[in-house]
Amino acid sequence: MSRLEPAANLFDILHHFWEHPRTERYVAHTLIIIFLLSIATIEMNRHGLLPPRMAALTPTNHFHAVNLAFTMLLVLEVMSLIFVLSTSVTKSLGKQLEILTLILLRNAFKSLSQMHEPISVLQDTEALLHVAASGTAALSIFVILGVYYRVQRFQGYLKDPTERMRYVLSKKILALVLFVAFVSIGLYDALDFLIYGTHHDFFITFYTVLIFADILLVLITQRFMPNFHAVFRNSGFVIATLFMRVALSAPPFYAAGIGVGAALFALAVAYATSVFSHGTFSTVNFNRGADAEYKPPCKNCQEP
Repeated sequence: MSRLEPAANLFDILHHFWEHPRTERYVAHTLIIIFLLSIATIEMNRHGLLPPRMAALTPTNHFHAVNLAFTMLLVLEVMSLIFVLSTSVTKSLGKQLEILTLILLRNAFKSLSQMHEPISVLQDTEALLHVAASGTAALSIFVILGVYYRVQRFQGYLKDPTERMRYVLSKKILALVLFVAFVSIGLYDALDFLIYGTHHDFFITFYTVLIFADILLVLITQRFMPNFHAVFRNSGFVIATLFMRVALSAPPFYAAGIGVGAALFALAVAYATSVFSHGTFSTVNFNRGADAEYKPPCKNCQEP
């Protein structure tokens, strides 16, 4: 395991850099600048002031600037998700649901970009319904998330400090691999758009990668926590991630319903595994065998 420590240390350096207040300020300022530049560029394109090559890649609807701003916010949240993965499985799933909420809000603004300027209720009825569906779903998932975080209980699966350290190291390596995948997908999509004008949905691709990462995390968990309770919880969370991935590629109304369903499923798994703690499924209860000798729970208790 010591051979993995240099990679884990690299991950810690990246994590520290990303969470540093100075980095957060720079990123916030960059987002503001990109948003203002996008509005100015769209306005220039509307007046025919851009070169032909650049004009072909630049939209003419100002709401696209809002969509771009939310996309950048989502990229930042995905970065945070990668770093959260090394700390807690339940926090990681919660962060995925937070990103899904923002994606639904982005979809609402994407529908706005398809409307006329100024907005016409009669001509933009379908787009307004998409906005309403995505916004309502985002609000619902936000409320479900609040309950999800409240029902969490510390389970304490790993008691051995050495095993806990190895488990954390393994998750950091997985998160580092996910970070490399994140950067690679982002660079490929950006270059393909700038060179060929091809649009890719980065978040659909990344959530697909995330499903495989979650499954690998389940297998890693099996190595360190082979009890039924932990495997069930983590496997259930993978199913929730799968639902989220389906929601991202579904039509607006289906995406809203599937997204809320994914959040409810995640809440159900979290609630069940919190109420029925892993001690409930201990070997004392299930592995005694049908023919094991019965022992009363206390001295004065007798079988009726």
